[in-house]
Amino acid sequence: MSYLLKDLYSPAFYDRLTTALTSTLPDFDRQKFLKEIFSDDFISKELKERMKHTSKVLYGFLPANYPETIEIIKKTIKELRKEGIGEDGLAYMFLPDYLETYGIDYFDESVDALEFVTQFVSCEFAVRPFILKYGDRMIAKMQEWSLHESHKVRRLASEGSRPRLPWAMGIPFLKKDPGSILPILENLKQDSSEYVRRSVANSLNDIAKDHPNLVLDFAKSWSGLSIETDAIIKHGCRTLLKQGHPEILKHYGLNDEGILLKDFKVLTPKVSIGESLAFSFSVKNENPMAQKIRLEYAIYYKKQNGQNTKKVFKISERIYPAGAEVSIVRKQKFVIITTRRFHLGDHQIAMIINGAEKESSSFDLLA
Repeated sequence: MSYLLKDLYSPAFYDRLTTALTSTLPDFDRQKFLKEIFSDDFISKELKERMKHTSKVLYGFLPANYPETIEIIKKTIKELRKEGIGEDGLAYMFLPDYLETYGIDYFDESVDALEFVTQFVSCEFAVRPFILKYGDRMIAKMQEWSLHESHKVRRLASEGSRPRLPWAMGIPFLKKDPGSILPILENLKQDSSEYVRRSVANSLNDIAKDHPNLVLDFAKSWSGLSIETDAIIKHGCRTLLKQGHPEILKHYGLNDEGILLKDFKVLTPKVSIGESLAFSFSVKNENPMAQKIRLEYAIYYKKQNGQNTKKVFKISERIYPAGAEVSIVRKQKFVIITTRRFHLGDHQIAMIINGAEKESSSFDLLA
C-alpha cells in the first residue's frame, strides 16, 4: 500500500496531539475533538485541506481570548517536545496556519508566537500575511529576528521575506522594491548556519528575477569575504547564470571564446512520456591555457498554444586544461509531475557553453 503525504494526519498523529492538549487545555474534550476531526469527508481531504481542517477544529476548543490561546499553544509545543516529538514535523504546519488565520489582527501577540512556533515548525508561509498587512512594521521585526540566537528564527527573517517564495502568497511591494529586506540579507551573509545561508541565497535569486543589477552589486561587494559568502552569491545568481547575463558571466570568468562543441547528437529523436531524451556531445578547450567551462542544456518545451518555453539545466562547471576534450552523454526524463504538463509534438534541445547557446536539435514527444 502506497503512502500518501496527506496521511501524515493519521489517527496516531491525532493521538499524540490530543495527549498534549489534554495536559495543557483545561476541560479538553478529547473524544469530541476527534469526532470533529474525523468528519465524514476527512478521507477525501488532501494534505492542505487536512491542515486547515485541524486548525479550524482546534479553534473551537481554544479560549476566545487570543493571548490566552497563544500561551496554550506554547505549552502544547513544550509538551510535545517532552514526549520526544521531533521538530519540523510537516503535520504540525497547522500551528503556523492557526496564527495567520486567527491572529492577523493581533500584531504583538502573533509576532511573539511566530518567533516561538518557528523554532518547532517553520512559519515562513504564516508570516507573509503579516508582511502584507503591516508592511515596514513587520519587516523591522524581521530585521530584529535576523540577529536572533536561534538559527530557525534567523532563517524565518530571510525565508519569510523572500519576494517570490514558492507555493506562498506573493508580496508585490517587495518584488517592486526589495530595499527594505536588504539589511536582513546583510546581517545573515556570514551566518554560521548553512540552513540560513541557503535561504539568503534563495532570496537573492528571487530579487535577481526583477532587479538583476542589484544582485550583481551584491556579488561584487560580497565576493571574497569567505568561502560561505562566495557560495551564497553563486547560488543566488543561478537564474542570472542560466539566463546568460553578460555581467555575471564576466564576474565568474565564463567566456565561450575558444571552446568548441563537437558531435552534438540527439540519440532518441522520438521520446514517449515516461521515457528519457538521450543526447551526446564533446567539448574541447582550444585555448592555450586552462579555461573554466560551464555546460548547460536548454529544453524548449511545447506549450498548449504551440509556442515554446525554455528551461535550462546545468550539466557541470569546472576547469578544463588547455587542449582538453571530454565526451558526455546525458538523459532528460519526461516523467509527469504536478508542476509541469507536457504537450506532444516537436520540441527543441540546445547546448549552452558559458552562457552562449551553441547548437540545437529537435525531437518528437509522443504519448
